Amino acid sequence: MITTAILALLILLGTPLFAVIAVGAMAGYQSAEIPLSAIGIEIFGIAETPILLAIPLFTFAGYVLAESKAPNRLVRLTTALVGWLPGGVAIVAIGACAIFTAFTGGSGVTIIALGAALYPALISAGYDESFSLGLITSAGCLGLLFAPSLPLILYGVITETSIDDMFLAGIVPGMIMLVALAAYAVWANRHLRVPFSRFSWHEVGAALRASWLDIPLPVLVLGGIYGGVFAVSEAAAVTVVYVLVTELLVHRDIPFGRLPHIVRQSMVLVGAILLILGVSLASTNVMIDAQVPDRLVAVVSDFVGGQLAFLALLFAFLLVLGAVLDIFSALVLVVPLIVTVAGRYQLDPVHLGILFVANMELGYLAPPMGRNLVVASYRFDRPILSVYRATLPFVLVLLVTVVIITFVPQLSLALLGR
Repeated sequence: MITTAILALLILLGTPLFAVIAVGAMAGYQSAEIPLSAIGIEIFGIAETPILLAIPLFTFAGYVLAESKAPNRLVRLTTALVGWLPGGVAIVAIGACAIFTAFTGGSGVTIIALGAALYPALISAGYDESFSLGLITSAGCLGLLFAPSLPLILYGVITETSIDDMFLAGIVPGMIMLVALAAYAVWANRHLRVPFSRFSWHEVGAALRASWLDIPLPVLVLGGIYGGVFAVSEAAAVTVVYVLVTELLVHRDIPFGRLPHIVRQSMVLVGAILLILGVSLASTNVMIDAQVPDRLVAVVSDFVGGQLAFLALLFAFLLVLGAVLDIFSALVLVVPLIVTVAGRYQLDPVHLGILFVANMELGYLAPPMGRNLVVASYRFDRPILSVYRATLPFVLVLLVTVVIITFVPQLSLALLGR
């Protein structure tokens, strides 16, 4: 209780969140009589994770794109194509984030890699700064329900459920979340549009010619990953090379003398992200040692009588869990227990997997420690409370969709013919 009060006070005093998490982890390690050097080992271990090799590469590429005129060319192209539609650029941003998250398996990577390009693009198109920040932070969690989502694969392996079934089951719920967020973006920005009478094929052609080197980048990266040509880290390396060639040599948007500054800026951010991940992992281990997930599941099992009540409490439990545990740790630690309990309430394991991932997506946006909130705060250099306020409308929209996905299993099972 004293530790919790101290951590709350540190947050109110504006202490950097990674420091608050580290203090909590240190207090837990100290009470468990575990040497504090173990936290340093955790940080070193997270830096050696193979998938994290993509973070500095994508971050650097994003900073190069942000320094270039690529966002302006993107705005011109999307405005020419769908500028007459309210929220057109926002819809493009939502789709891009969902696709990127699907093949990286990490919403934080999406915010880091695409935020530098999408945020200035949205601002240039006239979107409010708070709306743009909230949109990118929220859209970064989308895509985990689409193939080749790593969480869906891991869930299938752990529960011995068909991975093909999981991929099919995620399509309809994933599209519901995308459409709902896009609909809100359209409604919230219905005043931002060019009259349809001003649509010009000439302008579309001119925008395409200006951005002819920018358009192939997502096709090259996505096609390479989906086609099995690139691993994610290899795709990140290809992205860096492509961006450097197009922006420095072809378009010449950035002078070579500016490059060291961009490298320094991007790598400072990478160091901050790795530190956050390291201390978060240490904090997670404290909760694991205290058997917090096990106890919560036991409470659900002991005091819930019917399927609807179980789903309601499972929804709340996963929302809290997603705010304090990364999705992969939660899958390994909690899913085997939940599957056992869910079997008593006759829940389909495929539907259980979809609602689990959907709830964990929402958990990325749950304060005070939702992963996307922390990453966006550092990525865009905004106070964490500002990020909370910016994401609130999007969280409410996604909350409604997750409730629907949770309590209407037919949405998950429709394409399976069940």
